[in-house]
Amino acid sequence: MNTILNSSFLFDMMNHLQSKLILVDTRAFNEYAQGHIPGAVNIDLMQFHWLDTTRQGIVQFNKQMKLLLNYLGIDSSSHVVFYDRISGPTASRGVWLLNYFSLQNAFILDGGFEYWTNLNYPTETTTNQFQHNKSNYKINKSVLADVQYVKDSINSDKDVVIIDCRSEAEYLGIIVRAFHRGHIPKSKNIDWIHNLENENFLEFDKLKKFYSFISNQTEIITYCQGGYRAANTYLVLKHLGYENVRMYLGSWGEWGNNPNLPVEKRG
Repeated sequence: MNTILNSSFLFDMMNHLQSKLILVDTRAFNEYAQGHIPGAVNIDLMQFHWLDTTRQGIVQFNKQMKLLLNYLGIDSSSHVVFYDRISGPTASRGVWLLNYFSLQNAFILDGGFEYWTNLNYPTETTTNQFQHNKSNYKINKSVLADVQYVKDSINSDKDVVIIDCRSEAEYLGIIVRAFHRGHIPKSKNIDWIHNLENENFLEFDKLKKFYSFISNQTEIITYCQGGYRAANTYLVLKHLGYENVRMYLGSWGEWGNNPNLPVEKRG
């Protein structure tokens, strides 16, 4: 699944797709106001944490995220490009979100706004308006892991790799950001930052080699603190051709704050 766009390809899309193209700047509004890609709307996706993946929690997540996508004017004919400051987690969360609602024309701008400006592509400071609609979206459960799914996975013998996309210090419990310190049992720590080089994604062959220890048939679950860094690794793995990849939406923010769930403190 090719979800990573370079700046020249996006510039071409801006000239040809026009009304079908939705550009979403996922940075904070103060950054957007200082300059952004022409035509982009702003929504800081970092404000939409979701740490409840119980059955009722997911029902509410679906309801609120459908409202958000309609607020952005996204429908099945849209080509949506998310961008961050770099090839970062917030824009990645946008791509994962559209995949979750069965929208495949979702992309991330490689290098983000910084690389765009380094290449001297145009910018503007105008605040662009949202184009609201009333679309319905089909949920794609195959890209989501909830708390029960992760519990079942660590207690089963199936071929699954759980990737903790946080820093090593978070994984080992040196940095504590929840009730528990440590990580989900059986998880392997691969910091999401290793997906990047000079704030762009690594070249395809380098990424392929980096994740070559995982077979194409293996199921993969990614998680981090709140489902953003994990979305970046989800996106990379889908880009590499791994078909069975899920992101644990609640991540450590949910798991680590539940005293009844098992944890490990060392690798």
